[in-house]
Amino acid sequence: MPAPAHLDPRLLRAFLAVAEELHFTRAAARLYVAQQALSRDVRRLERELGAELFVRTTRQVTLTGDGERLVPYARRALQAQDDLLAAFGQARPLLVDLNSPGLATGRRVLHRARALAPELELMARYESGLTGAAAEMVAGRLDCSFGRFAGLDPALRAGLDHQPVRFEPMAILLPEDHPLAEKPLVPLSALVGETVYAGAGNPRTPEWTDLARRLFEEWGIELAAPAPLAIGDEEFQRIMAKTRNPILAVVDFPAMPRTVLRPLVDPVPLSPVSLVWRKGLVHPAFDALRRAAAEVSAEEGWLRAPADGWIPAMDSASMRVHN
Repeated sequence: MPAPAHLDPRLLRAFLAVAEELHFTRAAARLYVAQQALSRDVRRLERELGAELFVRTTRQVTLTGDGERLVPYARRALQAQDDLLAAFGQARPLLVDLNSPGLATGRRVLHRARALAPELELMARYESGLTGAAAEMVAGRLDCSFGRFAGLDPALRAGLDHQPVRFEPMAILLPEDHPLAEKPLVPLSALVGETVYAGAGNPRTPEWTDLARRLFEEWGIELAAPAPLAIGDEEFQRIMAKTRNPILAVVDFPAMPRTVLRPLVDPVPLSPVSLVWRKGLVHPAFDALRRAAAEVSAEEGWLRAPADGWIPAMDSASMRVHN
């Protein structure tokens, strides 16, 4: 089959997302598209090239030889398009990772930035955790994210910078029939003897698991062993129903069926959230995003830690806390 005269860049972006994730659900979340639409674009690209790019089974997705051969060409083609548009004042979208669709901190900052700069394009991505997003930022495939900067591996931090945004109070997600579900507030001491899940084993969120481990060690709370990696709300709910373990979360965690979310107190454990970006980032929408983060943080008092707040010393220093 002759090579096509023109390839839609959207198809190449769809291909690269799947090639880098090797998972259609994660790639669709990253591109902020429906999985069905992503699969359709990949199939269309395969038809236009006359080549099979992926081997798909119920268990995994792998690149074929033709798929591996296409990866460097696709990256160069898309980079050339981005460079051309930037040269004529048509900047590519700023790619902003919000971790998860239901979390409010990054979403509110992004909405404010869009209002501040309506002529610019800021696109949401969902990498699930800051460690996963940091690798994408260092590689140049993502611009910004939100999360616990001090919890990143030093090698990743070396290529990144950050702006403190929020001390977000932590909470506990409980099955609705759990004995602690009746309490409007759950003291940390009430979790002694419980086994609490905090993302152990998730390669995208070790910074969150490390924060939980530091908290639990002080209170004698057991950290649950790694669970199967759940992608999407439905899988997350299924694993939770199966294990029955309470889950460490934050107060803005989205509602889940047959669960209750209860703030933790005595003390109030805090999750430090920063806007994080790769060093040297230059983009016309980036200034709007930083301004939005500062405005929303100031309006909501997000950087005023409660008197009985708990946070590791390394995070306090990173967030420039002055007591």
